[in-house]
Amino acid sequence: MYDDILLIDKPDGMSSFGVVARIRRVLSQEAGRKVKVGHTGTLDPFATGLMILVTGKMCREAGSFSKLDKTYEATIRLGEVSSTGDPEGEITALSSHEPTLEQINDCVKQFIGVIEQRPPMFSAIKIDGKRAYQLARNGEVVEMPLRTVTIDSLEVVAYAYPELRIRTDVSSGTYIRTLAQDIGEALGTGAYCSQLRRTRVGEHTIDAAKTLADFGITS
Repeated sequence: MYDDILLIDKPDGMSSFGVVARIRRVLSQEAGRKVKVGHTGTLDPFATGLMILVTGKMCREAGSFSKLDKTYEATIRLGEVSSTGDPEGEITALSSHEPTLEQINDCVKQFIGVIEQRPPMFSAIKIDGKRAYQLARNGEVVEMPLRTVTIDSLEVVAYAYPELRIRTDVSSGTYIRTLAQDIGEALGTGAYCSQLRRTRVGEHTIDAAKTLADFGITS
């Protein structure tokens, strides 16, 4: 456990760095020494699901996990937009138009394959050496560079306006918040990602993950 990978089911409302800090504290107490713990890719605080943590000597292998493809399950709320693309931002009503399921299915097809995305300003991407979210919180308007990503599959799981549930397999670097916003824009309704869960990273799935409670962590 001290030179290994740990599969963790991150709870909502907690930062990825908070998860790392709590696991580090528990492992260090068990080992009687400071155990090095790192992550291989963050999840937004509102998101839940699979995080791969690396410990000890495995920390040097973190990069090999960060580029793996991923699977997400997301709930997209139509008719409203968020300043951050998620429920933590300022929510504004935009449209009362209710697309049909046929329109939804036709819309999502255009996002399957190799596409270009503009990552959200509230992200951990570095711009001139600073995190984009830090610049955004300071009121600075940042032009985020486009990036090429791959959406291998995009399935409508359920739809009952205003909530659209999807499951998608994506390449590393894909922002589901941006995908939700782009779907809303294509539908003409506006949208934001209200719930997000990561269920797979490479060959690792959420079924094999431990919760923080398994480590005796309650908060």
